Amino acid sequence: MIIFAAPWLLLALLGLPILYWLLRVTPPQPRPQSFPAIELLRDLPVTEESPARTPWWVLLMRIAAAALLIIGLARPVWGPGPETAGQGPLLLVMDDGWASGPDWAARMASGLAALDRAAREGRPAALLATAPSETAAAPRVLGPMPATDLRSRLLALRPKPWPSDPAAATAALAEWRAANPGPLSTLHITDGLEAGPLTTALAAAGPLSLMRAEERPRRVLAAPRAEPDRLHVTLRQTPLPIPAQSAVLARTADGRALARAALSFAPGATEATAALELPLEIRNQVVRLEVENEAGAAGVALLDERFRRRPVGLLPGAEEGADAPLIGDVFYLDRALSPYAEIRRGTLDALLARPIAVLVLADRPVTPGREEQLLAQWVQAGGTLLRFAGSRVAERPDGLLPVQLRAERALGGGLTWEQAQSLAPFPDTSPFAGLTIPSEVSIERQVLAEPTARLAERSWARLADGTPLVTAETRGQGRIILFHITATAEWSNLPLSGLFVQMLRRVVALSAGVAGAPEGEAPLAPVESLDGFGRAVAPPPAAAAIAVPALETTIPSPRHPPGWYGTPGADAAFRRALNLGAGLPPPMLGVVPSGARMLPLDTVPTERDLGPWLLAAALILLAADLLVSLRLRGLLVWRAAALALLLASPAQAQDGAGALATRLAYVVSGDSALDELQRQGLVGLSDFVNRRTAAALAEPMAVVPGETDLAFFPLLYWAISPDAPSPSAAALAALNGFMRNGGIIIFDTRDEGSGEGFSPGSRAALRRITQGLAIPALAPIAEDHVLRRAFYLLNELPGRFAGGQVWAARDQDRANDSVSPVIIGGHDWAGAWAVDGRGQNLHAAIPGGTRQRTLAYRFGVNLVIYALTGNYKGDQVHVPAILERLGQ
Repeated sequence: MIIFAAPWLLLALLGLPILYWLLRVTPPQPRPQSFPAIELLRDLPVTEESPARTPWWVLLMRIAAAALLIIGLARPVWGPGPETAGQGPLLLVMDDGWASGPDWAARMASGLAALDRAAREGRPAALLATAPSETAAAPRVLGPMPATDLRSRLLALRPKPWPSDPAAATAALAEWRAANPGPLSTLHITDGLEAGPLTTALAAAGPLSLMRAEERPRRVLAAPRAEPDRLHVTLRQTPLPIPAQSAVLARTADGRALARAALSFAPGATEATAALELPLEIRNQVVRLEVENEAGAAGVALLDERFRRRPVGLLPGAEEGADAPLIGDVFYLDRALSPYAEIRRGTLDALLARPIAVLVLADRPVTPGREEQLLAQWVQAGGTLLRFAGSRVAERPDGLLPVQLRAERALGGGLTWEQAQSLAPFPDTSPFAGLTIPSEVSIERQVLAEPTARLAERSWARLADGTPLVTAETRGQGRIILFHITATAEWSNLPLSGLFVQMLRRVVALSAGVAGAPEGEAPLAPVESLDGFGRAVAPPPAAAAIAVPALETTIPSPRHPPGWYGTPGADAAFRRALNLGAGLPPPMLGVVPSGARMLPLDTVPTERDLGPWLLAAALILLAADLLVSLRLRGLLVWRAAALALLLASPAQAQDGAGALATRLAYVVSGDSALDELQRQGLVGLSDFVNRRTAAALAEPMAVVPGETDLAFFPLLYWAISPDAPSPSAAALAALNGFMRNGGIIIFDTRDEGSGEGFSPGSRAALRRITQGLAIPALAPIAEDHVLRRAFYLLNELPGRFAGGQVWAARDQDRANDSVSPVIIGGHDWAGAWAVDGRGQNLHAAIPGGTRQRTLAYRFGVNLVIYALTGNYKGDQVHVPAILERLGQ
């Protein structure tokens, strides 16, 4: 559909008949004609003749040019936003709950297009967002107001990581309609989920148009289920009539993907399950599961300590009978820990040969000498040694105890109690703080600790009479923890209680450097939240603490957004996760009310201004008219020669394009997708450089070494494809000449840091490609390298990925005035710079998000300035200014 932004200009079309008449009666210019001598014409009779008419096809061309000029100035627009039926104000209803995140860009583009159309039609507009705000404010209607004023309100919206509230939105609509009666039309950009009374109320208010992505299911990643050797992931979705595929990625804290589980949905299926099988050491690094290529809080599941299985080694006092039911040294330990940890058995040497979090000695003395030395070194390096003291340890104490032991005390013994002792409440500084102590737990026998000045601070648990039950001491980076009882039911009934399991889980959690946090009723404060795109952000203003038991069932809201929660005052490393998918019911599609008009949201609607194209066509016709006029007057001969010089062959124009303006270039890899990524990346970088510096970069070009003249380009970007062919001899000669004459090549393998494993085989391809190049000795870019201060002062040089080294020629290499001809990294800088036709970034920066992308752009600016100016910023004259900027 086409509309006109300035329709009054179309009145000029009424003047075309007058223009036709003027052109028709105007004769063409006279042309020269050779005549005989004037005497032969003297006596000829003079007759009056009518002037020649302009040819009809010339008239048609001129009339068409005038018409195109008029229509082009009227600013015709193709695809002017969604059309809504009815009259009166436009009510724009925007679902901004969790289901809107994956296609938010299309939703915003559709909403803006609708407001632009309303502005051209002179209609006021109002906006209703259906999800509660970050401040927990209920939905309300903004407006009516001029549609142009409402654009800024719409642009300020962001998807929320909690559900929409259709009931509150319906109440807000009723209140607004009471104050603003009259006809209106409604455009509801819906997430497709059941909205209940809201859809009914909108349909009753006036003509209703619904926009939703029919072919995109709404998906929710449920809480995973942990098993000893795998994680089971479940993905729920609204049903589709066709088969569907998806995948879940397992990521570390720095954003690296460690595993991928593919899921398949049969037609009409609403749930699919897959298993992530990872070695224990790798699985324990996973902190986040996310649905591949789907941005949204519902596609993210955070994994806390409940999903980690840390390796725990068990060493009994005597191997014989150690697993005997009810009486074995490790019988209760094995059953208490096996659901939450990987239990390992064997000799001390075998257990310490592999990474292990906790080593449990069940009433087992440590032999002086090599065994004691091995254990001491392991604890110093960060191991957690958990010991249980029985008669064997009491008789043969050693140096790997947190306190000195004194004697045994038993019910009815020499150091006797009148009755069995109960446990005192755990101190606030204890990792066991907050655990509920069952009244039936009692201790009948214990190993006493020698009273010392530091006994109180080393006591994590005490009996009711104040004697220590659990003591601990930090040694180096590790800990030694001692239960002053056995791990069997012989001395107490603690091993028979659930408290024993909880205490052991706290100890295992400590092995990862995590401070114990209450698992009782103590609330956990929000530490970090997920936004509507599934990114980690600061908690919203209304976020409040939540009790641990409620984490399993709470549906996220502004008060309790999904994300990480921790205990105030406790070690910040301990966190518990609240996931959106854990409390949400299965997603259900909403019913379309009768009479509602359905509009697609599968693609982002874009307006196209046809005015420039029509004006260009008018200019072409006028140019053709000029050529025709010159031809009729006989003046086209020498002008045709000049035109032929201007219209040189396309190949020559392409070869010389680099000489006409400064531009960046990328090496054609043979992979069309990778080449397009390089082009989009250099387009984004060139635009950033043009906006932030005095440099003026033209559109980047693709080059083929050995075929394209490289002399015109200061910088070549070369993204390495795993199957890239080796350069030919001509290409190697061209590349070596390019570097020898001052050019810079940046090689990007796209597999460093957080992108490790993203492009397997790229490093081998890099070695193969550079085998014949004259590359100088390389070293990691130093902190004082010019690349870090050519324009911006940078401590990091990230791209789409962060971490890893960036390599350049050593400073000792004085060739080319110490300018490195080669820069090698694997950070996918082009992916961070890449933009689409609307200027939107195409790829996420992992794991730093917006800040990391900004640093990537700044490194790109430094790279361009370095390529254009060399070591200019390396001169000592710049040192005072740089130090001043650094604040030194």
